[in-house]
Amino acid sequence: MLAGAGSPPVVYTAALDGIVHPVTAEFMMGAMDRADRAGASLLVFTLDTPGGLVESTRAIVSRMLRASTPVVVFVAPAGARAASAGFILTIAADVAAMAPGTHIGAAHPVSGSGATLDDTSAKKAEEDVAAYVRSLASERGRNVVLSGEAVTESKAFTEREARQASPPLVDIIAADLPDLLRQLDGRAVRRFDGTTTVVHTAGATMVPVEMTWRQKALSLIARPDVAYGLLSLGMLGLTIELWNPGAILPGVVGGVSLLLASFALQLLPVNYAGLGLMLFGLLLLVLELKVTSYGLLTVGGLVSLVFGSLMLMDSPSPEMRVSLSLVLPMVAGFVAVTGLLIRLAVTAQRQAPATGSAGMIGQVGEAVTPIELGAVGQIRVHGELWRARAPEAISPGGRVRVLQIDGLTLTVAKE
Repeated sequence: MLAGAGSPPVVYTAALDGIVHPVTAEFMMGAMDRADRAGASLLVFTLDTPGGLVESTRAIVSRMLRASTPVVVFVAPAGARAASAGFILTIAADVAAMAPGTHIGAAHPVSGSGATLDDTSAKKAEEDVAAYVRSLASERGRNVVLSGEAVTESKAFTEREARQASPPLVDIIAADLPDLLRQLDGRAVRRFDGTTTVVHTAGATMVPVEMTWRQKALSLIARPDVAYGLLSLGMLGLTIELWNPGAILPGVVGGVSLLLASFALQLLPVNYAGLGLMLFGLLLLVLELKVTSYGLLTVGGLVSLVFGSLMLMDSPSPEMRVSLSLVLPMVAGFVAVTGLLIRLAVTAQRQAPATGSAGMIGQVGEAVTPIELGAVGQIRVHGELWRARAPEAISPGGRVRVLQIDGLTLTVAKE
């Protein structure tokens, strides 16, 4: 529904707190679609992000430049930042705003796979992103030089540095959203196509846009710690299933966890050497079943898991790496579960056979007929009748113990 004449202005608001990836791109583009359909006066994105994928960022910017609703990117609250992909979104917005105590920049591109780029590839990626950011800054009337340096030299800027630059990187410093709307009321905003729109926000009706439950779930899964937890849980579940075939539940949980982890790992800067080490560690734990290594395979597997876990997420941003406080408990869990499985396996191997012919040795039965020396009688063991001979005479009803088995004839002695 379009806002009618004389009705209060409508301002749509949405918040992004996390990594920029396809799910968040879907959310932000959906918010722009809703604002355009409603004929909103303004759309404000409150941003706090360590960065994300360049492809998702380009998709968001492309939709932002086509939006009929003016788009504001507000880096807030205090302590928030718009690094890497977040810096590009801020530069691309119709209005760029920051709260006190925030910063933007450090937009140097990194490999999405976590692999180290060669000098030529790294230079190409850097120049490509730098040119993209400079073109956005130029069209928005923002500082082209500093925008390029944020990419090529990983420079970052506080809110005052960004606002006081000449020309500035951002347009407004606002304490909070109400303060931002007060400063925007009656402001002429230049759109990307060169047209100018006067924004009215006094007495505006606020319409918050939230992620759907699906988007929230997928965004949660795409967090590095959650992705690592799912990967570890999946590997642990499969390990238990392989050590104890037929348990079913560990296998099901492990399989589902690995599938969810595979989705998340597509969105994160994964170091495939680290992932390989984790899989190699799992292989060594499974081989402990087949090879007598006196625990060496288990130790090697756990060491591989530790180093693989530390290497799994390769990013200069701490928010996009797996925290050590999660790695250690996970590896400790692997140690505990693996130790328990090995102990159960050793205990089972030491137990006397309980089935088959070997399981009959040592069992106690009862003589049904007389067993004379050198003759064959009958006894009852486990509710079954067996032929039996004995080195001494045994009367009917006497208790006997099985000494050995020869075909269908048992050798017994008095109990």
